Amino acid sequence: MAQQIPVETVHLFPVLDKMLIDLLRSLSPDDWHKPTVAKQWTVKDVAAHLLDGNVRGIATLQGYESPPPDVQINSYRDLVVYLNNLNATWVNAMKRTSPQLLIEQLESTGQQYIEHINSLDAFAPAKYAVAWAGEETSLNWFHIAREYTEKWHHQQQIRDAIGVDGLLTPELFYPCIDVFMYALPHNYRKVDAPVGSVIQITVYSHTGGSWYLHKTEAHWILDKLAAPTTTNITITADTAWRMFTKALTPAEAENRAEVTGEHQLAKAFFATIAVMA
Repeated sequence: MAQQIPVETVHLFPVLDKMLIDLLRSLSPDDWHKPTVAKQWTVKDVAAHLLDGNVRGIATLQGYESPPPDVQINSYRDLVVYLNNLNATWVNAMKRTSPQLLIEQLESTGQQYIEHINSLDAFAPAKYAVAWAGEETSLNWFHIAREYTEKWHHQQQIRDAIGVDGLLTPELFYPCIDVFMYALPHNYRKVDAPVGSVIQITVYSHTGGSWYLHKTEAHWILDKLAAPTTTNITITADTAWRMFTKALTPAEAENRAEVTGEHQLAKAFFATIAVMA
């Protein structure tokens, strides 16, 4: 019997890619310079970062091994700093590129990137682990799903900046938030609670759903099986994507949410990030 992929995302990459190209072609000259929730990055900077993701995926497809880090990485924080520097270097260089050329490069590399994703064995070890979920090794299906969340949330940042909806749909948003939730057990690893405690997280809207975080003897586990709850957290889809991608502070996210039951157990949820930041 074939193994079932926990979160299917491969089929969604072409959909996101076409939506991105159509969106970028519709932008006015002023739109490219609008600020986004990605701190210092404009719309154009975020688009350039998406191109960087394509280029790195294609390099892997072509068997190219990038040079090892030129600094010592001894911790998660070291890794984040290293990646942030790599990202900044690329984005700064791409400031010389015109929006039209950037669109053309995204369109041409997008197809090759999708070939890369489709070439991966879903249950083989991934080249890069999903570190924000606490994994030292990951399977390709999870790596691919993580890449989907990257492409989803960066395009959402662009749409948010220019006020154009499109990604908060059941087809596109639910897989993204489903993957983001995989960060919770790792983020709760130091949270003490009686065995049997259950935290229900509900993203309310036609795009959302409910997830349950259970405290066992050894750790916290995540599933979608309803159970008597200790704490209930309810947030909107808009709050969810912003919180998991660090566009909201924990306090801002909590102020937007509804919490019932043991409030203290909800604190770690609002500090959860599902990106390398």
